[in-house]
Amino acid sequence: MDKSNEQAPVTVMSRTGFAYFPLALVARLPFAMVVIGVLTLIVSARGSVELGGLNSAVVGLGVAVCGPLIGAAADRFGQRPTLLISGAVNSVFLGVLAWVAFGDFPVWAMFLSSLLVGATVPQISPMSRARLVSIIQNDIPVARRSRTLSSTFAYESAADEVIFVFGPVAVGLLATTLGAWAPVVGAAVLTLAFVTAFALHPSGTKPQAATGEVVPTSPVSELWRPSLIVTVVGIFGVGMFFGSMFTSLTAFMQDRGEPEQAGLIYGVMGVGSALFAIGIVWLSPKFTLRARWLVFASLILGGAVFLQTAHDLPRMIAALAVMGIGIGPLLVTLYSFGAHRTPAGRGATVMAMLGTSIMVGQSFTAAATGIVAEQINTQAALTLPLIAAAVAVAAGLVNWFLTPAGPEPQLAS
Repeated sequence: MDKSNEQAPVTVMSRTGFAYFPLALVARLPFAMVVIGVLTLIVSARGSVELGGLNSAVVGLGVAVCGPLIGAAADRFGQRPTLLISGAVNSVFLGVLAWVAFGDFPVWAMFLSSLLVGATVPQISPMSRARLVSIIQNDIPVARRSRTLSSTFAYESAADEVIFVFGPVAVGLLATTLGAWAPVVGAAVLTLAFVTAFALHPSGTKPQAATGEVVPTSPVSELWRPSLIVTVVGIFGVGMFFGSMFTSLTAFMQDRGEPEQAGLIYGVMGVGSALFAIGIVWLSPKFTLRARWLVFASLILGGAVFLQTAHDLPRMIAALAVMGIGIGPLLVTLYSFGAHRTPAGRGATVMAMLGTSIMVGQSFTAAATGIVAEQINTQAALTLPLIAAAVAVAAGLVNWFLTPAGPEPQLAS
């Protein structure tokens, strides 16, 4: 018998297969397209930036209300049926929204359609993280779990950064070449195809413990522990930063007559963020998670302070580069905290809570920043990323006192 395979170390990729990662990457693209796609659709169909921003916020409201419930359903019934149903229903509602927006329907019908779109958005990023954490808990030796978890979340955060950078680009390309309806319809087609494929991947079965029994589920009350709530607040601050930064940057570039360049300039932060998120795996374990939260959030805050002096493009790019150093590693840190603090059997729920918080923060601050930029000025809009960074730092300070000193405990089975 060939014993080489028996002696080969178990890895996450050996359990998922290589095809899992590109599939999970493309499957989350519709999630990144929805908020900006809805904004583009409504502005073109109804000619109102304010109405477009409000509909984007309503999408965020739908995600806020139902995102954690979708995660809870995945923990209760399994990811596969949950994603198959939510993906199919979401595709239908995206098509309905495009029809309503260009049809002779009242405003409330658009708001209702936007709410239903947000309520049924498949939670691919949280589901992917939950799957990978389950594999690490059940299959990876204890001695390698902490490093494997860090590298896995580094990949996931880098993947999210890539998607959140190229999501707006995809929306722009589809809207420019085919029409304002195309991003929403394109998101529906991608959802139907790739979310279905992601749901049917073998990793989508309900997780089991090492004994082969289904993992027990902790009571809902365990989700309200202060240490977990402060993690949700911290990642909500990151979502606030994403929404306010992109929108205020768009206003900044619009003042210079080149609003379409905003996505490219934003990529300076996105690329740096992805690279530093990957690099976090080489940090010393002595640099603890609670210290990383404060250090990386403070880097973002420092960059946001410098952002207030950005009266020209070079300073704007410099500020984005500084903030990019902090944003990716902070996301990895927050998701690591989420994994360590997840109650038994609630992996998809917790990851959905974290993923939902990002999208909600992004949606509402994008709308708020747009209003500030339009009603006051761009300089006022640029203060909102500063507020968002301050939220992340404040949550990190609270977390410092909630987290025991010393190394993090190993991820439990």
